[in-house]
Amino acid sequence: MLAAAQAASTTPALWAQLLGTARRAMATSLLRVCPPGELLRPLAVPERLLLGPGPSNVPRRIRAAGAAQLLGHMHPEVLQVMDEIKAGIQYAFQTRNRLSLALSGSGHCAMEAALLNLLERGDTVLVAINGIWGQRAAEIARRLGANVCELLKPPGQYFTPQDIEQGLVQHKPLVLFITHGESSTGVLQPLEGLGELCHRHGCLLLVDAVASLGGAPIFMDQQEIDVLYSGSQKVLNVPPGTAPISFSERAREKLLRRKTKPPSYYLDMSCLANYWGCDGEPRRYHHTAPINSFFSLREGLALLAERGLESSWERHRANCSLLCQGLLGMGLELFKARLPTITTVRVPEGYSWKDITAFLMDKHGVEIAGGLGPTAGKVLRIGLMGCNSTRDNVERVLGALRDALQRCPRSRL
Repeated sequence: MLAAAQAASTTPALWAQLLGTARRAMATSLLRVCPPGELLRPLAVPERLLLGPGPSNVPRRIRAAGAAQLLGHMHPEVLQVMDEIKAGIQYAFQTRNRLSLALSGSGHCAMEAALLNLLERGDTVLVAINGIWGQRAAEIARRLGANVCELLKPPGQYFTPQDIEQGLVQHKPLVLFITHGESSTGVLQPLEGLGELCHRHGCLLLVDAVASLGGAPIFMDQQEIDVLYSGSQKVLNVPPGTAPISFSERAREKLLRRKTKPPSYYLDMSCLANYWGCDGEPRRYHHTAPINSFFSLREGLALLAERGLESSWERHRANCSLLCQGLLGMGLELFKARLPTITTVRVPEGYSWKDITAFLMDKHGVEIAGGLGPTAGKVLRIGLMGCNSTRDNVERVLGALRDALQRCPRSRL
């Protein structure tokens, strides 16, 4: 069947014959829904350079790991890979936390896991909101029955220690949620002193680093961060679907003092800690993990370790600076340029962001994105992450943008 489908991709007559055969077979069976014609064609995936806010392109080595032969999720070889992933997460986060593991889900899954494990109904959480991810965290916390207090900044601005302390004094939260790399606005949030400030006020610090891990310095232990999470699809260049997360001993003690069990069995950190070998007990089955995704994540973390964190930080900083210089040289206005992995630029007056992004995709095979949440319709977002953060890619996207500004329609109103 596969061979016939492959032949059909180059010979329309053969494809029609294949579909006709399948439908004639239906006439003699009890089935009433025909095999979908589109599924009888071979899968076709175009080649594109993904320079949006994520996902990013996947290197050959990581793709090969994801295509390796499947093993059982409790096989010793898989458990060894999981141990290596834990070590890689500790390196990437710069932490010695025992409770460090990868969730079987995206970075958004890690956000939910962090909040639902830390918070119980009626607990107070202070959410720092300067983009969509703070808004999303507040929504999740409300669904958990938490008392949500919001600390607000306009999109494009970050929070000062004075802002944070004022919120801590006023609301006395159990948890402070803050986004390190706000991918919807392009802001990098300084973290220095926030952990010590939270602990002084009896609060846990929860940090979203999905857009910044590997691209901007972060030191979980030194910065006294209690819970830190990220995703796989940005700087790590791994397909979406796995999410590194780490809990400090202080946060782990909070989990042990819960009055009620977390509302999700799948994301219950006490169960996951055992499956990942973080609690010193014999490992027990929890869920059937995405084995080949773990292989890919292992290789993504291995590449980061081989190249070195400091080298990764510097490469992202340098290429972001080069991109910003080129954008300014074209007369474009940066919205905010502090996040070295994702640069936000205002949509030029008279242009439609949809026209620009569609032109780059159709004519140059390059993806960039429009705004998200509070920046929707206002900005273009250009990502340079992991293997995509290169001088050649900077030049390619700048050239594509110049072409778009010359050829896309522009309103005179």
